[in-house]
Formats: sequence, C-alpha cells, structure tokens
Amino acid sequence: MQRLLAEGLGTAFLLIGVVGSGIMGEALAGGNTAVALLANAIATGCILYVIITTLGPVSGAHFNPAVTLAFWLRGQIQTREAGAYVLIQIIGAILGVWAAHMMFDLSILQAATTDRTGVSQWFSEILATFGLLFAIFGALHSRPDAVPSLVAIYITGAYWFTASTSFANPAVTIARGFSDTFAGINPAHVPMFIAMQIVAVFVAAAVLPRLFKRD
Repeated sequence: MQRLLAEGLGTAFLLIGVVGSGIMGEALAGGNTAVALLANAIATGCILYVIITTLGPVSGAHFNPAVTLAFWLRGQIQTREAGAYVLIQIIGAILGVWAAHMMFDLSILQAATTDRTGVSQWFSEILATFGLLFAIFGALHSRPDAVPSLVAIYITGAYWFTASTSFANPAVTIARGFSDTFAGINPAHVPMFIAMQIVAVFVAAAVLPRLFKRD
C-alpha cells in the first residue's frame, strides 16, 4: 500500500505539474506558444526531479506504465504488483488533471480537442519513450543517484526536440485526454500514442540490455 500510494501521489503531482504549468504558461504568454511551451517544459522537469528524488526510495518512482512494463520485462517487478502500479498510475494521473482544473477554476470534467496525430507524432513518441528508458537504465547502470536529474533534464529537453512534445507515458497520455487545455490531446488520438510508447518499450528491452550489461 505504501508503494501504491507513492505511485498514485507521484503521478498525480506529475499531471498537476504538466497541466497546471500549461494553463499558467498559456495564460501569461499572451499567445506566444514558444513561451508557453518553455514554461510547461521547465515546470515538468522540476516536478519530475522532486517526485523521483522523494518517492524513488519508496516505490522506485515509476509514475509511468511504460517504465513499469520495462521493469516487468526485466523481471524486476512481479506481475501482480506491476498491474497494480499501472492502475494506480492511471487513476493518479486523472486525479492530477482534475486537481489542476480545480486549482485554475476551470470545469473539472473536460475532453480535449487538440489534435495530435500522424506519422511524425507517432514516431516522435517511439523516440521520446525509448530516450526516457535510455536515460533511466543508463543512469541505473552507471550512476543510480543521477536518475532524478537525468530524467528531469531529458524530459525538459524532449519537450522541445520531439514533434509530439514527448508524452512518453501512457498514464499521462490518457489523463491529458481529459484536459481541453494547452497540454490536452484529443481522446481519439490517445490509443496510437500509447501503442507507440509500448513499441518503444519492446525496442528498449531488445537494445538496452546489450548496451548496459548487468554484472
């Protein structure tokens, strides 16, 4: 229960950071999308550093079904616990979106209308998710204490160098379908994003163990 609470709370705070900073950034940017995206990226990186540092010792700080799947494929989490992690991550993510809406006095229940689709977006999600797993397992292999900073820096940068702005997280993708704000994604486009993220997990499962060999 302690681990599940950590995963749920951490994922909720992640979405509060993603959606809340998107709302604030768009409101203050005066129509300048680049400024709004910069604010969104920095805030997301900051909250990632905090939740991974504080909750990593409790649950491993997955906050992401793709990460949980990657650890399950490596035999580092049992099937039952992995399923519970994924469920609580999704629930926490949706609750985080609703909390952000409440905080900014918006309608809590929303459906996103922002279209994010096409081959370029889908390929971006493969690269974004693979890169995230590369950062995580690379850090665990060489400098475990650097995981929070490397993940935070990677996602901050990936907001800018991927066409999809690096969702790289099925729970985040699902939850952002419930927010018709700067961070939203049309729910009709959610399944392909998730499919590409899962593809990336299996690519990473084939490549990363050869790159970062365990002793």
